[in-house]
Amino acid sequence: MQFKSILRLLGALIFFVGAMMVFPLFFSLYYRDGDSLPILFSMLSSLLFGFSLFFIFKGEIEEISHREGFLIVSLGWILAAFFGSLPYFFSGTFNSFVNAYFESASGFTTTGASVLKSIEDLPRGILFWRSMTHWLGGMGIILLSIAVLPLLGVGGMQLFKAEVPGPVTDKIKPRIAETAKTLWKVYIILSAAQTGLLMLGGMDLFHSLCHTFGTVATAGFSTRNLSIGGYNSLYFDIVITVFMLIAGANFALHYQFLRGNFRAFWKSSEFRFYIYVFGIFFLFITMNTYFHVYKNIFHAMRYSSFQVASILTTTGYVTVDFEQWPFFSQICLLLLMFIGGCAGSTGGGIKCLRIMLLFKQIRKSLNQFIHPHGVFTIKLGRQVVSSDIMNSVLSFFLIYIFLLILGVLIMTFLGMDLVTAFASVVACIGNIGPGLGGVGPMDNYNHIPYLGKWVLIFLMFVGRLEVYTIILLLMPKFWQK
Repeated sequence: MQFKSILRLLGALIFFVGAMMVFPLFFSLYYRDGDSLPILFSMLSSLLFGFSLFFIFKGEIEEISHREGFLIVSLGWILAAFFGSLPYFFSGTFNSFVNAYFESASGFTTTGASVLKSIEDLPRGILFWRSMTHWLGGMGIILLSIAVLPLLGVGGMQLFKAEVPGPVTDKIKPRIAETAKTLWKVYIILSAAQTGLLMLGGMDLFHSLCHTFGTVATAGFSTRNLSIGGYNSLYFDIVITVFMLIAGANFALHYQFLRGNFRAFWKSSEFRFYIYVFGIFFLFITMNTYFHVYKNIFHAMRYSSFQVASILTTTGYVTVDFEQWPFFSQICLLLLMFIGGCAGSTGGGIKCLRIMLLFKQIRKSLNQFIHPHGVFTIKLGRQVVSSDIMNSVLSFFLIYIFLLILGVLIMTFLGMDLVTAFASVVACIGNIGPGLGGVGPMDNYNHIPYLGKWVLIFLMFVGRLEVYTIILLLMPKFWQK
């Protein structure tokens, strides 16, 4: 292990996180909410610590191996959450470091699970930083660092593979730095477009940016206690629904679309599956809520479409208390929590691509039983999926379910009821945020014991980094030469 190079790169990352605090500092000074000094102190502390690591371990950075890439990414997210929690802690937003770290980790991992009781009472600078952690974590701090910091260009592919969501990593450009820059250009274009549309509907710049950050990162922190439902605006519901669906799609497809390949989306079998899932569950929940909750079919369509998009893409915004919906609709939303967005999107969950491949594997196995001597392959479009990818998908699914069961066992051991325990674990490992029971859309995670919060923080990181990145660090063989 090249620990000097690793620490130097981590120092650069911490420095970058500190530099990003200049934006919430600007809003704090503009609105004069009294949180300027805590944010400034947090920023200077991060900059100083990051620069010190970078300077102390200066020297030429050698080629980074796959193992070192996984370690840098994992420690990078953990440290980013730590330094990202400083504004909460120094401003007195939380009276304990655990709660401050939980909120920060939830932000960077785009989970959106909050321990705040009253969001609207917070100063604007803290609110903006809270939302900005979403935006930075959405496409990935490491990915942004590869695009911005030339020194991270060395070994960039190893960092990219450990960072980018999804079972298959497609390079858009020949060089990894160019790929990172391309993805971030698309990310910024979508962010600017949504911000403009929200402002066009009457939302001011501050709230437009905060809700855009939560949307394009499929995250879910809002500046309102009632989330998007606090606006009670059909226009905002439509804009955010559309951009949630856009953010839940593979960003490589967005790039191709912007380059003029307008059929790129429909050529993708995963994207078609993604849209079919949205359409089917939208239809089911619309009809169920129309018959039992809403007297107006358009109201049922409005709230169902928003909530299906929000949960499928793992954004976590809400416009209604879906715990008041029939159990059938709640079960449908729970199923969507497992599916998640597309590979290569900012969404969490198992991912549509893996769900597709699992279904294809089941069909292959059934065909094999019917025709024992037949030769069957699994294809995505016209391409044959290799056995290595299928083994990776099956392993991912088994580890995912194992961690989910283990998490539920721990949470119930801590005294939580089964519904709350199950929903909190599913919502955190899937990076969704709101669940059911005690962590429902109108509740928060503040009541969960400290040990339970650490468990959920671990699951947030595991889910955001696609399971393997964190789990590999726990294996003794990872540390052997």
